[in-house]
Amino acid sequence: MNKIITIGREFGSGGREFGRRLSEALGIAYYDQEIVSEIAKRTSLSEQYIQSISEHQNAFSFPIHVGRSFAPTLNPLLEQSLAVYQEQAEILQEMAEKSDCVIVGRCADYVLKDYHPLRIFVYADLAHKLRRCREKAPEGESLSDRELKQKMNSIDKKRARYYEFYTGHSWGDKLNFDICLNTTNLVIRDIVPAFAKLLG
Repeated sequence: MNKIITIGREFGSGGREFGRRLSEALGIAYYDQEIVSEIAKRTSLSEQYIQSISEHQNAFSFPIHVGRSFAPTLNPLLEQSLAVYQEQAEILQEMAEKSDCVIVGRCADYVLKDYHPLRIFVYADLAHKLRRCREKAPEGESLSDRELKQKMNSIDKKRARYYEFYTGHSWGDKLNFDICLNTTNLVIRDIVPAFAKLLG
């Protein structure tokens, strides 16, 4: 069975960079945005739309129409979200079977549970995440600390709702991961070699 490493992360914690650098150090495949691109190729949906619902979409509730059948009726937006999730799950499984790899986000730790991945969750304190977001911010972005904090909280809440909706587990719960990495005051590129040596 291939070596599969999944990365869950708080926004601004450096989880994406950690995953990319770890894949490079181990010499194995890295999947992140590539998953969205592959879904777009297989469907008639744009990458931007897929991105909006593949990880950050608010969780849906099933609208139950009480009647003689007591059957749930899905709304079109929910049906499309479920279809994208299913396509994504199939792609993740194909990637896991193809080669050793690092996969960021996309509920990969849950989708690939039968492949026994090494599940890593990356987090950090607020001050570190704020500083990191400012360092990585697009040119011209000038959010106040309050605005940036609201953005971070909003993204993480959406990630949590998405994860909990599809997995039934609490996002970020240490019991769902093999390693929880606190990157506060750590330099990602400096810690990756030690992890690569441990996992190599």
